[in-house]
Amino acid sequence: MDKLKIVGGKPLSGEVLISGAKNAALPELCATLLTDEPVMLTNVPRLRDVATMRSLLDHMGVRTETLGERGGMRFDAKGPIEPEAPYELVKTMRASVLVLGPLLARFGQARVSLPGGCAIGARPVDQHIKGLQAMGADITVEHGYIVAQLPEGQKRLKGARIATDMVTVTGTENLLMAAALADGETVLENAAQEPEIPDLAEMLIAMGARIEGHGTSRIHIQGVDRLRGCEHQVVADRIEAGTFLCAVAATGGEVILRNARADHLESVVEKLRDAGAEVDAGDGFIRIRSHGRLKSQSFRTTEYPGFPTDMQAQFMALNCVSQGTATVTETIFENRFMHVSELMRLGARIQIDGKVAVVEGVEQLSGATVMATDLRASASLVIGGLVAQGETIVDRIYHLDRGYDQMESKLRGIGADIERVR
Repeated sequence: MDKLKIVGGKPLSGEVLISGAKNAALPELCATLLTDEPVMLTNVPRLRDVATMRSLLDHMGVRTETLGERGGMRFDAKGPIEPEAPYELVKTMRASVLVLGPLLARFGQARVSLPGGCAIGARPVDQHIKGLQAMGADITVEHGYIVAQLPEGQKRLKGARIATDMVTVTGTENLLMAAALADGETVLENAAQEPEIPDLAEMLIAMGARIEGHGTSRIHIQGVDRLRGCEHQVVADRIEAGTFLCAVAATGGEVILRNARADHLESVVEKLRDAGAEVDAGDGFIRIRSHGRLKSQSFRTTEYPGFPTDMQAQFMALNCVSQGTATVTETIFENRFMHVSELMRLGARIQIDGKVAVVEGVEQLSGATVMATDLRASASLVIGGLVAQGETIVDRIYHLDRGYDQMESKLRGIGADIERVR
């Protein structure tokens, strides 16, 4: 099993190219099921989750092909397609449920294993099921599988007004894809607004879908009879960009992030500026300068455009070495403080009371062996190792590989002493 060995205490300097967003690429791979014409995606990140999703599409009968070195992939779902996602292929990845909507919309049936993934808390699929049932699907959950089909004599899903009980990103994406081929208009109320959703909508529009309001809490979709192939570039990964911003803020130095969008990270950038980092941005780049210890910043995670839960662990690692005391309130996932005990192994001072962590900044962390528990926890431990004195070993980095495209190579390119070891 691979590990990362980090010798901390080195400022970071140079440029980093931010990859395509995992949370955009995964639903967009699934969207290729909606058409029998070829689809070209570019800027697809090289991640374990993307490889898993590609294997699932291959299993179903989609012909997939890698093109070039800049994340180009071609998909052809002309068929025949087997509308089933077996447990063996989806047990490690929650995003696998995103094939449910496209399969049901185009083929009228789907059998999808209940998904697995990170252990950061319950992420039920009941809102996906509720929405598809409102569009006329018959759905049962049996033997660990979601079994969905259209009623006898019904050829297409039917447009509906769907108000989810909670804001759900994957639920919004699944229903958005399903509605693109439904009969009539669908209105998604309480829709998630994360930038990956407008990116998916723009891909669907390029395929011939009729969508308005994407990026707001109410999305209107007028279903069409069929969708065509298209070419689409995956949007830049705002969480990868935010992770590198926190790393530079913690270690000090000056780094330019290419292919990054500050408008997708406004809540994080604002906190970094309040902490004392210099952050400026332009078309396709973000620059950060950090010198000396920054000031601790309290924050509360919430749905976009609020502070993202996927950045909570990384910013907490920055708070660990900042001046003062800060409170971090996690409102999205109930188990998302699992990295705290590992940061404390590096010398961090953190106390947890329910959904609130109180972080007292220290002048110096010290290297130790730590264990990653989930994807973003892995990133926080890397940041801790980069700023700690001495050597840090981060174990179980297969979590990191699920969501970061060659992180250690990118960090090494800007001056970090980091290597992957067996």
